[in-house]
Amino acid sequence: MSKTWLITGISSGFGYEITKQLLEMGDTVIGTVRNKAKVEKLIEEYPETLDVRILDVTDVPAVQKTVNYAFEEHGKIDVVISNAGYGLFGAAEELTDEQIDHIIATNLTGSIQLIKTSLPHMRKQGGGRIIQISSYGGQVAFAANSMYHATKFGIEGFCEAVAQEVAPFNIGMTIVEPGGARTEFRYGSAKVAKLTPEYEACHGFVNMLDPAKGLAPGDPVKMAARIIESVEKYPAPLRMVLGSQALSATITRLKERVADYETQTELAASTDFDQ
Repeated sequence: MSKTWLITGISSGFGYEITKQLLEMGDTVIGTVRNKAKVEKLIEEYPETLDVRILDVTDVPAVQKTVNYAFEEHGKIDVVISNAGYGLFGAAEELTDEQIDHIIATNLTGSIQLIKTSLPHMRKQGGGRIIQISSYGGQVAFAANSMYHATKFGIEGFCEAVAQEVAPFNIGMTIVEPGGARTEFRYGSAKVAKLTPEYEACHGFVNMLDPAKGLAPGDPVKMAARIIESVEKYPAPLRMVLGSQALSATITRLKERVADYETQTELAASTDFDQ
């Protein structure tokens, strides 16, 4: 049975690949872009099942208007995918206030508003699925990527809490944590701060952003397929890691975190009231 999807940021990366696969399957996609030029071919090929809307997710009223339009115009929307976002590289001291504000507005606030505005519609229609594209960088942090991690750690906490709130309404939530993939996210849309010699030791990411220095291991076609398949799983998986390197790094970091917490048993108890 065909489904209807609302997806932000379909002009490149996972958003484009997911949209392409869904349209080939016969599903309907309401997709947002900032510029239609990158999806003109898809618009021509799928005029009946692709509804492209112009949206900058940093514009909160526009996010709300787009979501409300999608549900009112298309009726039931089975899946909402919060995908729009980008990476920002540079040590904290190298970042401008404008860069900090913009990535929060895009990756965090934009995602929150998309999900929040979708919830009353999904409750009224009796359920649905929300997918938040995060990153294994929502669990594992690296130097010179602090603001990207801030947005991803933040949206994961938001989604984990909201998943509990909406479960009684048959609304499932999945946080997708991909590892490095061969998309424009790494090789095109990533933004880099004005780098300084003081933090040169943190600038190893420069090589990672250069495809001539080696390509990411993740296949975006396969990753998109796994994301699409996840909506058939009940209950919805809360988290889904894509990429063996990403899973290995996440497990290692979580084990380190647990081991550190376990050393703090006496310290934690020392602040309780005496019984």
